[in-house]
Amino acid sequence: MSQALAAWLTAPHHRRAWHIVLAVLLLVISYLALSSAPPPKLDSGWDKLNHLLAFAALGFCGFMGAGAARTRWVWGPLGLLGYGVLIELLQSQLPPRSADWRDVLADALGLAVGLALAASAQALARRR
Repeated sequence: MSQALAAWLTAPHHRRAWHIVLAVLLLVISYLALSSAPPPKLDSGWDKLNHLLAFAALGFCGFMGAGAARTRWVWGPLGLLGYGVLIELLQSQLPPRSADWRDVLADALGLAVGLALAASAQALARRR
């Protein structure tokens, strides 16, 4: 791992950048989840994998942008999981869409993957 990447992953003053990336991801994911015809090029081909990947990215950015351990491990993930539930509730009201509890499960698994990757990346960066 390069020195620059290690600094980017561990420096507290980079939290604002992670917040911006998280906000952009939330906007993009909201558009993809709630539009009647999302762009097919942004589709993995399997809906559950789409959820897992999206929420892994959200979990990673949320972890990296959080300052306190409780926010990283409890409040951030709960808020993002609530966002996933909200998406499903909104999709249940949109004619071409439907809600699926398995999507929320894929979201939760994605969050776990994102948190694990972020924690591992930070631990590795701190060792450098």
